[in-house]
Parts: sequence; structure tokens; C-alpha cells
Amino acid sequence: MYKKAKPPPGQLENCEICSKRFTVTPYSKDGPDGGLVCTPCGKELTADAKQEKKVAKKPAGRKRRKIESDRLDGLTINGAKTLQQMCIEKVAQHHTDVEELGDLPQPVLERLSEIFSKKRVLNPKTLPLFLRPDLDTVAIHDCSYLEVDDYKQIFAVVPKIEKLVLRNACQFKNEAMEYMMEKAKNLRSLQLYAANLITNAMWHKLFQHQGASLETVKLQWLDASFEDEAVTEMVAHCRNITRLKLKLCRRIGEEAVTAISMLPKLEHLSLQIGREVSSERLVGLVRVVGPNLKTLSLEKFVDADDTVLEAIHAHCRNLTKFRFTENDYATDAGYTALFTDWANPPLAFADLSSTRDMDNNNPTGPAAAIGLASAGFAALMAHSGDGLETLEMASCRHVGPAALLDAFDGVKQYPRLRSVNISFCTAVDTVVVAGMFKSCPALRRVVAFGCFAVTDVVVPGGVALIGAPRAQDAIEQIGGAHVGFMDALGAMVEVAA
Repeated sequence: MYKKAKPPPGQLENCEICSKRFTVTPYSKDGPDGGLVCTPCGKELTADAKQEKKVAKKPAGRKRRKIESDRLDGLTINGAKTLQQMCIEKVAQHHTDVEELGDLPQPVLERLSEIFSKKRVLNPKTLPLFLRPDLDTVAIHDCSYLEVDDYKQIFAVVPKIEKLVLRNACQFKNEAMEYMMEKAKNLRSLQLYAANLITNAMWHKLFQHQGASLETVKLQWLDASFEDEAVTEMVAHCRNITRLKLKLCRRIGEEAVTAISMLPKLEHLSLQIGREVSSERLVGLVRVVGPNLKTLSLEKFVDADDTVLEAIHAHCRNLTKFRFTENDYATDAGYTALFTDWANPPLAFADLSSTRDMDNNNPTGPAAAIGLASAGFAALMAHSGDGLETLEMASCRHVGPAALLDAFDGVKQYPRLRSVNISFCTAVDTVVVAGMFKSCPALRRVVAFGCFAVTDVVVPGGVALIGAPRAQDAIEQIGGAHVGFMDALGAMVEVAA
């Protein structure tokens, strides 16, 4: 109740911790029992307090967000982590102390490169970790910290490189390209993203010098150069290209599309062009290269109409992957005709996301449905249901509940379907999702963002339901290993009752 007054500065006092006698100052610290401590003991108390503050746990909300973010990125799995995953994470955590990675297998090395890029720690100091003379592939997914000399180091250390992947290559200049042409004699696959400092003349020189060996070319986010003339030059000299991807190359247009149709060995084609391309040009392209194509991706060709789908139906016979997205011109009748009596084998991958009418004043759409609607969806599932492994139909809001319930009625079976994205399909409800669980025995992943009628779902074991509409639910709901389909269905029926 009564407390002894502290001695004023200048007086002598015994330290509460070590009992040594010291002179009191205005800065003398309080001990744990209310007395004063000497300067050395005071420093130790301060250090201990800082250490306790460092090990304080992060807020639970932040931890939950990190876990859910990692799950959506595929960095974690339900249950215990594998030893390989734990080792990779530990290496990324202590990257500043790592001197070399040894003879790691190529897949593990690429996985480490992805994690380093995600954590933004791939820089000139850590780049040598991923370079070895015996490698034939170098994949750097974030080159934003690399300079011209770093790019030269890649080709100097890995002279036998056959596949090169450089993303965010904002400092990849003509000088680095020249050095690559000099050293990388065996280059067969080239992927460059955001290499905007390469001039048109250098693109022409690359294709003239390296064209005979190139089999894969993937270019993305090119704003300053790479025009139609560069594509024409590529087609003239790169006659062995089997895989071509040109996305968001803003200076190419219809002439480039026409030139691409002259590639004799093309098997995989992916295009996303910012400029307007008429349906006639796309029809001409599909008519020439369609018979040999195994994968076809046409993104954001907003003016493409039913004639393009008719050309695909008539000329494409070997597709396993088909993407036709962000289009508000082709009709549901066109999609129905495409998949009806199509001589192509069942697709393994189908992406028709964001194919719908864009009139906000008429959310239900016109009487003659625009985009993928009920009839087109039914034709797709009838044609490719047996072989379909991935189905992407986000924002296909004109697919009605009757078509969804008929496709996923629990009687029809889709034995290979593993991943479905039905985000922002307003007709999807709990019954449709339960039907998916029953009709798709191999199902592992269902994405349902914006499907607010999906509530009280009990997820079977081995399945991940991503995009729960309620804030209190986890973003990803994973079924327990002990929960079978019939157990989950029974639980949902009890909740509904």
C-alpha cells in the first residue's frame, strides 16, 4: 500500500538485480520489483524487451490471409507439407546465405526460380544459383532487377541452352540480344515478356540469324516495337515453328494474322491482339492452319462472329485444347453448331469464359442469346464430356439452371473432369455444385466466386471448393479425407431441412 520514494539523481543506490552500488541518474531504469537497476542491468532489460516484441505472434487475420493466398497460388496442400516443399521454402527464406544449389533436378530448380520471383529476391546476386553449364533450360520469371551484364552471364555460363524463359525482361536490350545470338547456338524455344527495349531491326536480325532452329516462340507485353513486318520476317525465316504465342503485342494487327497462316508446321497457336481483326481474317487463318492444330487460343477477339466458329467446326479435327474468351458477338446458336456433330475428338481443355452479352441495361440478354448459353453448354458437354479435364466458363451468365442441372444430374458421368470454374454464373446454386460432386468422380477443384446461391456446402474428401461467397468462410474449403460423397450429400440435405 505504501511505496518507498525513489532516490533523487546523484544519490547512491543498490541495484535491484546485481546488488552493486551505483549513482542514480535521471535515466536509471526501474527493476522488475519497483526498485532501480544499474546501467549494465538496464541495458539487458531493454534487450530482453525488444526480443519479446520481435517474437510476438502476427495477428490471426493476417496469418489466415497468407494461408489462403498460398493455397490459391498452389504453394500449400491440405495436410502436411512434403519434405521437398519444406526444403524449397527454407532455401527461399535464407537465400542470402546460399552459395550454390548443387546438382538439383531441373523441375526443382524451376520451382525455386518461381518462388524466388514471387518473393522478389531474384537479383544479380541470386541469379548464379540457377545457372549451370550442364543445363539446357533457364527460366527466370522476374527479371526486373537484372541488367544487360546479367543477361550476358546467362548465355556465358549456359552455352548449351535450348529453352529460355525471361519474364519482366524490361532491361533486355539489343546488346543482350546480340550476345544471345552469338552464344546460344542451340536455342529452340524463346519466351520473352515485356522486352520493350528491343528494336524492330533487332527482331528482324534475330529471326534471320536464329530462325532455322526456333521451334517455339512466345512473346507477350510488347508495346514499343515488334510490328507486322517483324511477324512477316519471323514467318519467312522460322519455318520450323510448331508453337506460337503472341499476346498483348500492341503493334500487330490483321497483316500479322495473315502472315501466321503461312507457317507450315504450326500445331499450337495462342493469340491476343489489341487491334481490331475482322472475322474474315480469322476465318482465313483457321482454314489454312486449322487441320494441323492441336491447341487453339483466341482471346479478346471482340468482333469474331459465328463464321469463325463455323470455320473451326469445318477445319479443326485434332484439337485437345480450345480457348475462345471475352467475346460478345458470337451467338449461342454458333456455339451449338460448333459442338454438334463436330469431327474433332473430345476436348481435354475448354475455356469459353466471358462470352456473354454486354448490355448492362438488359442483364438477361436478348431473345437470341449472345455468347455461350444453355444450348451451347449442353452441346459442349455432349461432345466433350467423356474426355474433358478442365472446364472454364466464368461469367457465362446466360447458361440457365435447367442446363446446369441436366448436365450435372448425378446420372451423367464425366470421368476425367478435375477442374471447373463457374465463377459469376448466377444460375449456379448448392444443388448444381452437389451434382458436380456426384457426376465428376475425379473432381479436385471447383471455383465459384460470385455464386451467392451456393451455401451450406459440405465438401467431399479430396475436393477443394474455392470462392465461398460469405466473408466468414474460408476462401478455399477442402473436404476431409474421411468425408465421402454420400456423407457430404447427406449432410447438405440435413442442413437444408
